[in-house]
Amino acid sequence: MKQLQSKRLAELGSAIFSEVAHWKKDVAARGVDVIDLGIGSPDRPPSPKVIRALQEAVADPAAYGYPTSEGSLAFRETVAKWYKHRFGVELNPETEIVTLMGSQDGLAHLAMSVTDPGDTVMVPDPGYPIYSASLVLAGVTPYYLPLREENGFLPDLDSIPPDVAAKAKFMLLNYPSNPLSAVATLDFFERVVDYAEKHDLLIVHDLAYSEMAFDGFRPPSILEVEGAKRCAVEFHSLSKSFNMAGCRIAFMVGREDAVQSLRMLKSNIDYGVFVAVQRAGIAALEEDMAGGCSVAEVYEKRRDIVVEGLRRAGWNIDKPKATMFIWARIPEGWTSRQISREMVYHAGVVVIPGDAFGQEGEGYVRIALVQEQDRLREAVDRIGAFLSSRQG
Repeated sequence: MKQLQSKRLAELGSAIFSEVAHWKKDVAARGVDVIDLGIGSPDRPPSPKVIRALQEAVADPAAYGYPTSEGSLAFRETVAKWYKHRFGVELNPETEIVTLMGSQDGLAHLAMSVTDPGDTVMVPDPGYPIYSASLVLAGVTPYYLPLREENGFLPDLDSIPPDVAAKAKFMLLNYPSNPLSAVATLDFFERVVDYAEKHDLLIVHDLAYSEMAFDGFRPPSILEVEGAKRCAVEFHSLSKSFNMAGCRIAFMVGREDAVQSLRMLKSNIDYGVFVAVQRAGIAALEEDMAGGCSVAEVYEKRRDIVVEGLRRAGWNIDKPKATMFIWARIPEGWTSRQISREMVYHAGVVVIPGDAFGQEGEGYVRIALVQEQDRLREAVDRIGAFLSSRQG
């Protein structure tokens, strides 16, 4: 019988995630109470206002027709108002915004929309797995930008070979970053925009964690840079900032022809986001503009519990300025996968090995702050006991 699995599938994702899931399942089957700090899925629901908006919309018989693939004009107009409120950026809701079924939807399909097989795209290493997977689906060649601690996990633009810069179709960036929890300033984005215009390059910026920043830091949008809409698009998601991960709603904004290309592709492969979910998204953005509660405070407290607790246990980790993750350099004597496996089997705590996100991730683990404070304290205690037992 012919094998019914394409070669592309073997190149998608990382086998490490399946391996970690197996460790968790194996340990849980032994009756261990596993604390999962692996996948970055919000553990709280949306605000009551958002839930009410969704309930009311679901009860509306008019909500059950096919939605438009680019998203309702009402949702796109609200996105434009929110971008103006949050970043001071003017967007045309008719031409510069496309609604998505989660940012992963857009990230998975953008390369198919704006590149051809054989093109080159620059992607971060370490980086969120869909960045590279989308290139496999599009038949595009990746050029990996090494993101290293000594550079603040920012790409060294001067080190990119001139021939790569000349032929690359776009560069993908993500600040605040998953998995790195690194942040970028507007000065950095100004340099990026200059670089893009010099090399006729599209910049694709994933800004999914802009509302999860700490210690007074406010992550900027690359579109705040003058002229950036000529060379940049930006993804944003309601999943993390508004606890709407299961709703699957996000958007891409910016350079008009790239937005229109993604719209065109999506008009051929899906019918867009359920209208009721778009109405809930409108409620979330309007509530935020009215001064609603930010999730940042929740994650800042969780960050402090984990970082300070692990420091007391002898594992010195820098406090990240943003995201729902901690990117932690592991103690000497381990590989990322070894320590992650041992922490599951001997501490009952799941984290993700850094090499799941690219070869530059070796030597780190990603810890997701997706449990309430008491569970995080327990996880820290277990990890501390585990580390102590290995040092004895």
